[in-house]
Amino acid sequence: MKTRRSFISKLMAGGLGIAAGFSAKGNILPVPGISQQLPSLKGRKVLFTYGGWEGHEPKKFLDYLKPWLEEEGAEVLAHDTLGPYTDEALMSSIDLVIQVFTMSQITDDQQKGLLTAIKNGAGMAGWHGGMGDAFRQNTEYQYMVGGQWVSHPGGVIDYEVNILDSGDAITDGLKDFKMTSEQYYMHVDPNVNVLATTRFNADHNDWIDGCTMPVIWKKSYGKGRIFYTSLGHNLSHVLDAPEGMTIIKRGIKWASASKYEPMEAWIDPKY
Repeated sequence: MKTRRSFISKLMAGGLGIAAGFSAKGNILPVPGISQQLPSLKGRKVLFTYGGWEGHEPKKFLDYLKPWLEEEGAEVLAHDTLGPYTDEALMSSIDLVIQVFTMSQITDDQQKGLLTAIKNGAGMAGWHGGMGDAFRQNTEYQYMVGGQWVSHPGGVIDYEVNILDSGDAITDGLKDFKMTSEQYYMHVDPNVNVLATTRFNADHNDWIDGCTMPVIWKKSYGKGRIFYTSLGHNLSHVLDAPEGMTIIKRGIKWASASKYEPMEAWIDPKY
């Protein structure tokens, strides 16, 4: 009985490996042109959940992004609770979850519904604490996100965002830029595909002087695309630095395509 490895090796030997989307080790490779094009939101079904700590302005973000999503052709279902995550029929029908729920609690059934939908191909996109500090007790949720907030030394401060990959569709053409906001220090999955970083200094905590921290990443969870950026403490912060909102909008588009485009290679160790 032929093994999977020998089968893939024969594909490679026959010149079919790249066309099939596999490397010699059997890893999924990016399909040329796919990762560099932002998908359309036309016809996408988006579940936008918002709530939790009001300091991150969940309703303001909804009010700003919902009209844009609809202009782009998406159908938006907005809920100020996590209840929809338990609706199996609804969760199986959506293409994308956008969540702004900071310092909240999620039930076992809600988490199961959310994570099952993502494993089956729904994407998820979010920013700052609304996604990266949503449920501090739920490690499987954090495993899906790829990171968890732990501190923001100095609170709202001036800092710089450094673009690592200006060729990716989410950061295409962007250059390093300044932010006045919370500079997130996070515990991060070492295998996320990091698109931008920030560098801490000794102004507030001298023991992290020089530490480089991811600011934007993408990854997968099951079949679902995951986009996260730590930018976005409140709406004005990412509007005052236009690159911040551009990144959020592009990340939303990219994450919406899990069910429609090939899986991208995302394991990209940085540490």
